[in-house]
Order: sequence, then structure tokens, then C-alpha cells
Amino acid sequence: MSTPSVDLASAVVDRLVAAGVTEVVLSPGSRNAPLAYAAWSAEQEGRLRLHVRIDERTAGFLGLGLSKVGARAAVVCTSGTAVANLHPAALEAAHSGVPLVLLTADRPARLRGTGANQTTDQVGIFGELVATHDVTSLADLPDLDADGPLHLNLQLDAPLTPAALPVVPGELVENSAAEQPERQVRRETLTRGPRTVVVAGDDSGAQARWLARAAGWPLIAEPTSGSRTGDGALRCGRLLLTTDLADRVERVVVFGRPNLSRPVTRLIERADVEAVVVPAPGVWPLRPPACRQAGGVEWAEETPDDPAWLQEWHDRDRAIGRGIDRLLAEQPGLTAYDVAGAVSRALPAGGLLVVGASNPIRDLDLMHRPPPVGEHRMLIANRGLAGIDGTVSTAIGAALGRPRTTRAFALMGDLTFLHDGNGLLIGPDEPRPDLTIVVPNDDGGSIFATLEQGAPELAPAFERVFGTPHRTDLASLCAAHRVAHLRVTSKPELEQALAAPNGGIEVVEAVVGRHDRRALDAAIRALAHQGD
Repeated sequence: MSTPSVDLASAVVDRLVAAGVTEVVLSPGSRNAPLAYAAWSAEQEGRLRLHVRIDERTAGFLGLGLSKVGARAAVVCTSGTAVANLHPAALEAAHSGVPLVLLTADRPARLRGTGANQTTDQVGIFGELVATHDVTSLADLPDLDADGPLHLNLQLDAPLTPAALPVVPGELVENSAAEQPERQVRRETLTRGPRTVVVAGDDSGAQARWLARAAGWPLIAEPTSGSRTGDGALRCGRLLLTTDLADRVERVVVFGRPNLSRPVTRLIERADVEAVVVPAPGVWPLRPPACRQAGGVEWAEETPDDPAWLQEWHDRDRAIGRGIDRLLAEQPGLTAYDVAGAVSRALPAGGLLVVGASNPIRDLDLMHRPPPVGEHRMLIANRGLAGIDGTVSTAIGAALGRPRTTRAFALMGDLTFLHDGNGLLIGPDEPRPDLTIVVPNDDGGSIFATLEQGAPELAPAFERVFGTPHRTDLASLCAAHRVAHLRVTSKPELEQALAAPNGGIEVVEAVVGRHDRRALDAAIRALAHQGD
């Protein structure tokens, strides 16, 4: 015998499958029991894949990682604080334009505001950035083909469990995503004239590279832009923007969401620079407010722009790159830049790399040489809000959602790794990917050493409130989760570890220094100004 709540949950799961949801991440609870049974039954029928996680914050970022690589996911949790723990992933999805479905269980309306156990106001709990729908029947469901995250809050009344698990829990629904409606966007044609650079931020795709090549303009592409391939992309673009070359820029064409470096931000916000912006999906303010937004841009001329302008950028880019390589070779021990470079070189064509926020993605920005066009490598990061939250879970989700990856890596700092240590908490019957997590461990937060907080005059307070040493034994943490761990202290050890994966989830801990980070970064920045 079924119940109204079980029937509603089954019908909602059927609709999600019909809309293209192939993955469901479930955190257990009582109020969401009807959804748990519906998801379990759908997996038994082969209509979706189920992942169970104890921690709702981890579950949210696992769903985010799955969705970022194209395997659309729904995250299911119970009521109360469980819902609040989805907020970080919901915000990242909103700012990145990731179509993540958040499916939360709630009490029926008559029990709201009555002091019922584990009840809070869940309608609109994620704010205006995430559309919320309070669902009592299928008629309350919205169009599920959303561009960003969607919150479905189901009112589920007792009884919450079926009398027995049916053999066929629901009508079989074909898993086929509905086609996205075609958007009417205004494209813009650009001509020669102003000295121009192209900036490709996170999730730009190949269009930035196509424009830069056709027009003969310098391309400053972040590692996760999807544009950093071929011989046209610059390796040290952010350093070049601190030189006199940046002073001569008159126009910038921006794709995606560039938020990795201050020099790029300053260029886009300059009042004397014409800015044309092709935004990425998600919630993101355009800066400066007077910039032109375009649905796309194309080069209107038959031949490229001034070749001398492009050549000057590339000549100086190669010179800085050679200087960085020489400088790092002179360092006595393993540096975080060495780790980023080794991971970049180890990533094969067809591979996947998930990069954590803070220093690792910035280190990769200077160490990742653009691979040849056609040797596609997927590099992704949570750059919507650029937080360290849930990075382990995001990486595991991405690796699970892209099963044909030739090799899957994640690169993240020690604090980022520890912040989502629960991401390694995976039950024995849950799907596990082949994923190598590389952790440059400097026992703290070295990014602050490179910022204003690391100034020598502020040193007395630095180590306690910004350096935040933790002294955590990563090997013991991994052992507790039965995750393979390898600790390396030299470049040869690191390269050997990356070349010989053991399968499953494994952690390579690369021990690096932190106390000389500010001086090393200053030396790298100085390379851009040699000969000025």
C-alpha cells in the first residue's frame, strides 16, 4: 500500500529523470524518506545513479561536481539544518550558472509555525539567487530546464514510508533532457583600430580563442576558461598586465567570469579602456557598469589586426616564462609552483583536472603551458564565488560524472583539503572514481603571505590569525577513510607518484615550504619588469 507522500515523491523523481537528471545525491533523514525510496527504486530500474552521503554540505558539492561536467544531478536532504548545509553549494551553483536541483523535504504547511520538531522556514532559504518552489503536488513543479540552480521544497506528510517496496516502484520514464529554448542574443562585430586584448575567464569555452586567433589579438586565458589551448594563448598574461603593455591597451573583450587576478580586474575597470563583455551563465555583475554586454562577438575583417602588437606580447611572455622556470630550478626544495607544474604536465589529453581556490589555481595559471588544439583537457574550478568549500566533493563528483576521462586529478591546498575532509567519507557500496588528489601541504594559508596581510610590519599577528598552522597528519586522516596516501618531498618523488596511479581515490601529499612564499612571489613578479 502506498501513501500520498510516497506517491508524490515517486512522481517528482519521475519528472526529474524525464528532464535529464541522471544522478541523485541523497543524505539520509526521516522527513525525506519518501524521496529516498523513490531514488533507490529508480536506481534499481537503471534510470539514475544514486550516491549516499552523510554530510549535506558534502552532498551539495558532490552534486555540483557531477553537474559541472554535464551529468545533471539532484541533491536530496531532509528538513531543518540539513537544508542550510546546502547553501554554500547553492550559492556556487547560482554564480556559476550550474543547473543543480536541490530537493528538500518539509513539513506540510499546517505544521509550520507551530513548534513542530525540525521545522524552519525553508521556502526561499537560499535567497533571491535560487528560485524556490513549494511543492504539494505535481502541479506546483516548474519547468525543470533551468539555467541555474532550482530549489524544490516538498511538503511531505506522514506516513512517510510505504508498506513494502514495490517490484516496479513507478512508471518507467525515458531519460531524455528537453531541448533548451533558443535565446535571442545580440552579437557584435569588431573591427581593427583600438589596441585590443582578449580575456577569457572561467568557463568561457573556445570562442575567446577563436576571436583572438582571427583578429590577431593577445589572449589572456585563465586555466579553467576552456580557451587556453594552442600557440596563441599567453602563459604569463597576468604578469604582463603589470607592465607598460597594459598601459597601451585601449579595448578589452571579456569572455566568461575572470576573477583570478587583480591586474585583469583593474584592466577591465579602467575608465580609459573600452570593455565588451560576453558573460558566462550565472549571477555575475558586469564591471564597469558602462561596459557593453554582447551575446557574442566576431571579427569583421578579412585579415588580422596589427601583427606587431601581438608579437610584442608573445615575445615578452616567453621571456618571463623562461625566467620563471630558471628561478624555480634554483630553489633548494619543492615549491607549490613545482607541484602545479608537475600536475599540469601529468594531465594527458582527454584528462580532467579540478583545481582548488586560493594559491593552487594561481600557481597553475603561471605553470600551465597551453596544450595543442585538439588535445582537449577539461580544467574546472568553483569560481562562481571562488571559495574553498566542498572542493574534495566537487572533484569526486566531477570524476564520477565524466567516466571516460583518461586520467582525473584534483589540485588543492592543505586547508582546502581539510575543509572538506568529509568528502572522503564514502560508504562501501557507493560509486568511487579513479581520482588522484594532489595536496601541496605548507601547513597553513600561504596565500595571505602574498597579500597585504603578509607585510613585514604586520608579522606579529600573521601566523596566528592568517597563517593558521594546523599540524594535521594527512596520512592518518586518509587511513581513517581507507584512502591511499603517499607523501613526497622532492620533484622526482612527485613526478613518479603522478605517473603511477594506484586506482580509486588516492592522495599525494607534496610537502612544500610556506615561510619564503612572499619573497618567491615578489621575485616572480619582478621578472615581468626586467629591462623596464
